[in-house]
Amino acid sequence: MSLQEQLETLEKETLQKIDNTTDLTSLNQIRVQTLGKKGPITEVLRGMKDLTPEERPKVGSFANQVRDKLTQQIDEKKAVLEAEALDQALAKESIDVTLPGRQVPQGTRHILIKIMEEIEDIFVGMGYQVIEGYEVEQDHYNFERMNIPKNHPARDMQDTFYISDELLIRTHTSPVQARTMEAHDFSKGPLRMISPGKVFRRDTDDATHSHQFHQIEGLVVDKHITMGDLKGTLEELMKKMFGENREIRLRPSYFPFTEPSVEVDVSCFKCGGKGCNVCKNTGWIEILGAGMVHPNVLEMSGIDPKEYTGFAFGLGPDRIAMLRYGVDDIRSFYLNDTRFIDQFKGE
Repeated sequence: MSLQEQLETLEKETLQKIDNTTDLTSLNQIRVQTLGKKGPITEVLRGMKDLTPEERPKVGSFANQVRDKLTQQIDEKKAVLEAEALDQALAKESIDVTLPGRQVPQGTRHILIKIMEEIEDIFVGMGYQVIEGYEVEQDHYNFERMNIPKNHPARDMQDTFYISDELLIRTHTSPVQARTMEAHDFSKGPLRMISPGKVFRRDTDDATHSHQFHQIEGLVVDKHITMGDLKGTLEELMKKMFGENREIRLRPSYFPFTEPSVEVDVSCFKCGGKGCNVCKNTGWIEILGAGMVHPNVLEMSGIDPKEYTGFAFGLGPDRIAMLRYGVDDIRSFYLNDTRFIDQFKGE
């Protein structure tokens, strides 16, 4: 049998195999066996050395035609088989869009964040700006600028995490007030600000204490600011947070950075002042500390206390959340138990 006849036979048999194959694996085997380096076409071409010079071009040209035809048929068959495989896969994986979908659990903002945002919105509505500060702070701003020099007994009120002699993790958000007073240009208007954030103290964790908690401190500095302005501001806050019927009372207290200083109580929102377990039968709930900014604090910020006065207050969102929702253990806010957190999704 001549080389050309061998090629004709190979072409006919291979085309038949291509037509009969039903999967991509078998088709690939045909391609390798027929067109590969060790395939029959290659063997036929190696035998061309025995042909006469006149026969070689004809046989070579025919061999190339056979190779091209078989390659084309394999490619076409491959496209058909791939389309069929895709159709079968789609049929197996088809989705009935009329079936109900699976419920995917949705997260929500933490209740403490919601409380803080609610307080921020109240003060923004009263013209305050919200300023955040550093959690790692200098002793100078955390204590000294708050009228608490080194060896001052008031430092014992705040058990501090020290990083070095001059660097610490802030015990309150008051350093933000000191830095803001230092930078504020009073020729452009009064200073009205709140500073929300995390604070840290070396406290024993129990139902009402945590080594990390949140504070929102407020500050107003301008000419002719009085205790009456402070009282009116805090009344507005308590009415917005706990209801329009709430009243507040001020009791004398002591804080190094305010003079005079007061503890602020709000009338019990559960019993309306009649006495219950929430207010310990007093009708009042201690809610925050406040006072008029101490002249020393103003002076250290470069503000003339003879011309300017101000008030400051500090409240705990954690405590407000505990009171509002009847939570009796502050640690519940930090355990990340979704059963607890999910209770507040609608708030």
